[in-house]
Amino acid sequence: MTMITPSLAAGRRIPTLVSFAVGALLGAAFLDLLPHVFETSKSPARAAAFILLGILVFFVLEKLMLWRHHHHHDGEETGHPGVDHHDQGRSGWMIIIGDGFHNFTDGVIIATAFLADLRLGVVTAIAIVAHEIPSEIGDFLVLLHSGFSRARALFWNAMSGLASVAGALLAYFALHSVTELLPEILAFAAASMIYVAVADLIPGLHKRTAIRETLAQVTFIALGIGSIWAINAILAGH
Repeated sequence: MTMITPSLAAGRRIPTLVSFAVGALLGAAFLDLLPHVFETSKSPARAAAFILLGILVFFVLEKLMLWRHHHHHDGEETGHPGVDHHDQGRSGWMIIIGDGFHNFTDGVIIATAFLADLRLGVVTAIAIVAHEIPSEIGDFLVLLHSGFSRARALFWNAMSGLASVAGALLAYFALHSVTELLPEILAFAAASMIYVAVADLIPGLHKRTAIRETLAQVTFIALGIGSIWAINAILAGH
């Protein structure tokens, strides 16, 4: 009888969580952030330009990260082709550093949204958490593969997560002095959500083409969007 380890079971749930995250991110961007940006901006054209600029910036940043990743691995001894082995923690530490920076940015986005509007902050935080759950599970599996123990992987995952708190605190105190730029900052935040959903998460879902899996993806994307709509309805009633 084959035993399924917790890490393997978690890995199998990632596509479902990713589908929900896609819906939550797109729902938060199109149902909350973008309407708020265009309602509060003195120049809708300027706001739209910042959305476009944000997408281009995130594209360039991801290109740089991919270039760094491939350059790093091209210079390594790969050993025997097709053999799975630990890398003495190198890929694990790269994940921790990269995820820490990403979490710091998420903290800035959440704080910005709360400064603009309480309802907007709640919805944005929920969308980002929905995205982070599959991301953190994936990072945990990479750390295990890289040679980290379970306890060590959990510890460093938690430490990288604390970067979001640092980002939120910094943004909360710094953005009070630049409140007139909130629409542009929120436009950038919306761009990040759209880019992550469309460029990073959806392509992975397209690799699973079975009818059953496709129906599950569409269902959970709809649930993600629906959750944002439901939260909006609940918060609007108070």
